[in-house]
Amino acid sequence: MTAPVAAPLPAAPAVQATPIPVQQPGTRPTGRLDDFRGQRQQTTEGGRTVIREPGRVIIQDPNGQSFVRHNDVDRFRYGARDVRVSREGNDTRTIVVRPDGSQIITVNDNNGGLLRRIRRGPDGREVIIIDNRRGPGFGAGLAAGVVAGAIGGYFVALPPPVLRIPQNRYIVEAEDAPPELIYDTLIAPPVERIERRYSLDEIRYSPSVRQRMPSIDLDSINFETGSWEIPPDQAAKLQAIADGLNRAIQRTPTAVFLIEGHTDAVGSDVDNLSLSDRRAESAATLLTQQFNVPAENLTSQGYGEQYLKEQTDGPSRLNRRVTIRNITPLLNGGQASLPPPPPGTAPPRPR
Repeated sequence: MTAPVAAPLPAAPAVQATPIPVQQPGTRPTGRLDDFRGQRQQTTEGGRTVIREPGRVIIQDPNGQSFVRHNDVDRFRYGARDVRVSREGNDTRTIVVRPDGSQIITVNDNNGGLLRRIRRGPDGREVIIIDNRRGPGFGAGLAAGVVAGAIGGYFVALPPPVLRIPQNRYIVEAEDAPPELIYDTLIAPPVERIERRYSLDEIRYSPSVRQRMPSIDLDSINFETGSWEIPPDQAAKLQAIADGLNRAIQRTPTAVFLIEGHTDAVGSDVDNLSLSDRRAESAATLLTQQFNVPAENLTSQGYGEQYLKEQTDGPSRLNRRVTIRNITPLLNGGQASLPPPPPGTAPPRPR
């Protein structure tokens, strides 16, 4: 197998220092992949194939791994009063000012990696939501599973988790789940002990890290082919998810939830990566605009056809899904403890 490229990842697209007006549901600007294919620009950088299109950078590693990058700050710009972008040494600082005077502050490093995300209230009080700055216990190197050079140093390989909860409580199907189960899943602890803090990019690009957290799958949203807009008649399917998220964030204001986009295997890898990433962002945007879930407590990532739930090359509703999981314990080093074992099960041995 070809060795992964160790060079840093190309940065996500730069944020634009302009607010985006909020549109009424059903009147949001629509987009289709057909509009972007002709605008793609392909280059080779550091041994990787890099494809740039409006709002996205798609990276193909020679070892077969592919991934997509976008700028989360774009979601924060909807309805903002002002957007300010400045340089501080090698870092970029973006301040999004909301109509009520509160601010979302995002600090990125020279390669576009997230360093900090902060919510500053109108009274000046700050809440640190994500802190990816390197320090004690952060990024403990190869001993903690980092694969040398893989995905710019962000890929972490961990053994599969040992489940001590039923499978249908580890991956919850949203369509059949009562609201209380959705909420319980959004605040559930990791299924395995978390050994250290992980950066947001390590979580995005490492499935074995994400698998430490229970998730909720929503496969009932019907997107038009090649489109990422959520039609008004489909938006209500996010209501129970939104209610659970708002309860969880009210309980823990620093909680962070990953909204994942997945496609089936129909179409090209590049199209599916772009489409899944835009659909995940669309779901996150709708959760904020229609259901008032704080945008800064959400992050999104598309995975295309890389993690099929149903092993088929054909159309599959199961594979066209949005997945939601709480990644807070991964970001903060697993301050939540393991769940108690089922009755009659010996507790896990200390490591």
